[in-house]
Amino acid sequence: MTMSMSKVKACEVKDCAYNKSKACHALAITVGDASHPRCDTFTKSAAKGGDIASTGSVGACKIDSCKFNKSLECSAKDIMVGLHQGHADCKTFIAR
Repeated sequence: MTMSMSKVKACEVKDCAYNKSKACHALAITVGDASHPRCDTFTKSAAKGGDIASTGSVGACKIDSCKFNKSLECSAKDIMVGLHQGHADCKTFIAR
């Protein structure tokens, strides 16, 4: 079975350079630092980035304790990203 990239359904982190109208426009994000489901792609910038015609996807997930992590890829249909203690987190994370 071929995997497809999970989409970023919504992003609540308004000050991310890739966020426009609660939508992620990075072509692919990376989630996790092995112990925390943070969005590693989050960046603050006055300039907006990404491709406005594209919806962000999860390119890699480094948090292997998530039930959706399959061989460092996200198997969730889509994810939500939100602010958690001053940084962006994958709110879809569920521990195994």
